Amino acid sequence: MTQSPDLTFSGSATISGVSLFAPLTLTLEAGQWTCLLGGSGVGKTTVLRLIAGLETGATFTGQITASDGLPVAKRVAYMAQDDLLLPWASVAQNVSLGARLRGETPDIARRDRLIERMRLQDHVHKKPAELSGGQRQRVALARTLMEDRPIVLLDEPFSALDARTRADMQDLAAEVLHDRTVLLVTHDPGEAARLGQSIMVMTHHGLTACTPPRAPAPRMVDDLETLETQGALLRLLRDEAA
Repeated sequence: MTQSPDLTFSGSATISGVSLFAPLTLTLEAGQWTCLLGGSGVGKTTVLRLIAGLETGATFTGQITASDGLPVAKRVAYMAQDDLLLPWASVAQNVSLGARLRGETPDIARRDRLIERMRLQDHVHKKPAELSGGQRQRVALARTLMEDRPIVLLDEPFSALDARTRADMQDLAAEVLHDRTVLLVTHDPGEAARLGQSIMVMTHHGLTACTPPRAPAPRMVDDLETLETQGALLRLLRDEAA
C-alpha cells in the first residue's frame, strides 16, 4: 500500500441542469477519518462516487486532487450502501473478490482473519441469500477492508447492524484503517461523533464544519464530549432541514 495522501474535492454538480450541490471544497486529511452528514438528496453519495471515479448521473464541474499528485480513483476502496455481493459466490469468495477480478492471488490468511473478526467464520461457505442483512453488510465491509487501499470511501457501512455489532465493527474499521484517508458518509450523529476526526454537514448550499471531540477515535459512546458533539450535530441537521 502506498502512503495515504491528503485529498481535496472542489467543485459543484448538476443533474439535468439543476444544481445538486453548490460549489464546495472538502479536504480529507491524510490518515484521518472525515465524516460527512446531511439530509437525503444533498449529494453525499455523489461525492463518494465522483472520488471513486464511478458513474453518478450528475455533471461535475471541478477537480479532485491528491497531495502527492498521483491519480486518485485507482487507489480507492469503496463500500456502497448496497452490499453488491455476488449471489452465486460464498462469503469467502465475496471477501476476496477484488484480488480475483484483478487476476491476483488473494491473501488467504488476511481474508480468514477478517472473516473471523467479522464473526462470520461459521458462515464462510454460505451464499448471500443464506445471510441476514447485517451479515451481508459485514461481508461487504470485510471485502472493502481486504482491499488495503490508502483511500477508503464508506457509504453508511454500519447502517444494517444492531447496536452492539455496530459498535464492534466501528472499532474494527477504525483499527484496520487507522492510517488511511477515510471518508465516511453517515446519517448517524452518534457515529460521526464517535469516529470523526473531521466532521462536516453537507447541504445543497455547501458544507458546515462541526468541531469533533478531543479524545482519540473511536470514542466511548457515553463520553460527555462525544455526547455533546452528537447533540450539536443533531441540532445542526435539524436546523438545516427546517
